[in-house]
This record gives sequence, structure tokens and C-alpha cells, in this order.
Amino acid sequence: MRVLFPYGRKFLELDLPSETTVLYSAIPRGRSGAEAVTMAEESLKQPIDSPSLRELAMGKQRVVVLITDKTRATPNKLLLEALLSELREAGVRRDNVEIVVATGLHKPHTRREIEELVGVEIADEYSVYSHNSDEYDSMVYLGRTSHGTEIYVNKSVVNADLVIGVGLIEPHLFAGYSGGRKLILPGVSATKTVYQNHGYKMLTHPKADYGYLEGNPVHEDMVEASKLVKNYKFIIHVLLDKEKKVFSVVSGDPYSAHEQGVRILDKYVKVSAPFEADLTIVTNGGYPLDRDLYQAVKGMVTASRVTRRNGYIIMLSECIDGVGHESFRELASISKNPEEILRYIRENEPIRDQWEAQKLAQVLLKNRVIVVTRNIKHETLEEMNLTPASTFEEAFETACRSISCRHIIAIPEGPYVIPVPP
Repeated sequence: MRVLFPYGRKFLELDLPSETTVLYSAIPRGRSGAEAVTMAEESLKQPIDSPSLRELAMGKQRVVVLITDKTRATPNKLLLEALLSELREAGVRRDNVEIVVATGLHKPHTRREIEELVGVEIADEYSVYSHNSDEYDSMVYLGRTSHGTEIYVNKSVVNADLVIGVGLIEPHLFAGYSGGRKLILPGVSATKTVYQNHGYKMLTHPKADYGYLEGNPVHEDMVEASKLVKNYKFIIHVLLDKEKKVFSVVSGDPYSAHEQGVRILDKYVKVSAPFEADLTIVTNGGYPLDRDLYQAVKGMVTASRVTRRNGYIIMLSECIDGVGHESFRELASISKNPEEILRYIRENEPIRDQWEAQKLAQVLLKNRVIVVTRNIKHETLEEMNLTPASTFEEAFETACRSISCRHIIAIPEGPYVIPVPP
């Protein structure tokens, strides 16, 4: 059979054995362009558990809008145009609006990257800048959560009269689902705060995984943290189809609207696998989530859920930005033994990017991973305990030389699907 796999901005069309089981989400077809704008506008008129945005913004002197960064497929420009129109109607002046890229611990964005995120016109007309988690002088302490996490948040956000979150709800490898509270933590929190929320013990919890909110300590900690930001009053979030088109929009209270979006998405993305695979072929969902290897761990975790112990994973990820995080590369390369990497993290935390290295090590304890990309040196992948391949055919041959590839699963949508093991 021939199957299309997202890879960067394009697709790889691959010949797979006819007995391959292909797992797809049941997400309905979305809309783009003017139709998607209309969906956003209609959602703003029907907020969940909240006054209208226009009502909330009336009389506010300073409004901060949080947006996701370049690794997310959020249609920021589309959502911002609808949202900023509402703010203007409420009498909020352009120079009283700040748009903050909620980067978490990711790198601050260049001017060109910001223009790609929001469009040249919005970048020219509004103050748009990246959060920097290492600038402690720009943080304010808000207290501790019940998990003991010290909450330091960007003071420009805390001091605003109104904070609005623009985002995307998708499965997340340890927060359960993205969006909502994540725009505050990790989005605009200090490095120390993120380290504690993403700590080793938090990520060993069995519910710190795709699809879990209730009982997930990472999620619950994020909710507590974001509720300390009292002016975080409104979100507008999208749900996307396989082609990154909008199939649903939720607006309103940051917690009720987020939960509603999760309920909608949950019924479409959880897919039962008929068996544990000898070999699972997965992507990172294409651009922009497959920009680097750091993000590609998400697809590996997805595949590992339905791959038998000692089975193989083939990860198809363009990685135009290479590994992405140097500290992740260093930590994932300290030993050939994943258990030793986990021990090192446990005994030496906090370490930058330890959560991604921890999740990768957990996968490697169970499975061998072959990464198909031409944008990372083979020796770098080998140092990180990954097997390099320049083509799918090379990866397939390598895997099936070592194991019997009788049971094969393909997950073209990568981490946008939550495969449920048998």
C-alpha cells in the first residue's frame, strides 16, 4: 500500500507492506481562509463561562495577548485578526496591546520568525516580543503550588489589566493536552518554575502522559500556577485537522473553554491499536512540529505506546533546525545506557531540557529508534543513542534485518493521535 506521511512542509509517499495497520484520527475536515475567520468570530460571540471579550476589555488600559511559538501550528494571524478587532471595538488602543510569544524555555524569536507567526502587518502595528525565561529581573513571584512549585511569571503579563491566550489544543506527551494553562506555565514562567513543574518525579507519574488531565500532576500544577495570574481571563483556541485546517474553535474562560476543547478533541484522537507492533512508522506531524529533534521526541513517545518491547520505531522528521536544543543533545549523549541517563537526571536535576531527555530515555529502554532525516549529522544521532538513516527504505531495511517485521503499524499524523495499546 502507498501511504502519505507529513514531512516538513511536504509529504513522503511510501510503499508499505499490504498488511500494515495504519492508524488515523477521526478528526473531521476543517476550514481555512475566510471560513476559518468566520468560525473564530462566531466563537468569540459565544464564549464559554465568560462575559464577551469586548465586555472584558472595556475600559482596560493595558492588554497582553499570549501566543504560541514557532513550533506550534496555531493560525496566530487568523485568530489575532478576529481578536484584535474585538479589542478595537472595545476602545482598546493599539499601543495599549502587547503580543507576547509564550516561548517557555524555547529560544526567543527573531524579527523574521515573529513576522512568520503573526504576519508583517501585525508585527509592524503592535508591540510583539518573545518571553525570555532566563530574565529573572522581568519576573514576579506569585507563591507556591500544592506540589511545591515556585511560581515566577513575566511581570509584564502579571501587571496587565487583561491577559488573553491564543492557542492550539493538541495531545501533549506529559501535560495530557496543550493549550489553556500552558500559556502561563511554561509559556511565560521563569526557568526555575518550569524546571520544577517538569521535574523528574512529576514525569515518572503514570498519568503524566498523552490524554490525561485528571490525576496528572503536571497538568494540575500548571492549572494552579495559571490561576495565580488573576488577570488571565480569556482564551481563544483552535482544534486542527490533518491538514492543519481549523475544525473547531473554543473561546471563553481559560479553564472551562480549554476543558470543552479537550472533550471535543479527545473523542477524535484516541485510536485503538489491534496489536503491539514489531515496527511502528511515525512522523512528528510535519511542519512546524518536526522542525527539530527535540520536538520529535513527541512522535517517538506516541509510537512507543503501541510498539512491543525490543521492537523498532522509524521516526520521519525533517528537522530543518537540527537537534534544536544543545543541552538536550548533551544530556541524551552522556551514556549508551538509557538507565544511566535517567539516574543522572534524577541525581543532578534541575538540568535544562531534562524532561525531553527523560522521555527519550524511557522510549529507548523499550525500543530501538531509527531517525530519517538529512539535517542532522549521523554521528550526532548515534551519540544520542539513535540510529540514523537518510531514507525510509534504508531505515526499513535496517529494522527488518534485526527483527521479524510481521506486525507493522503506521501513524502518519504522529503525536496528533493518541494510539491506545491492546
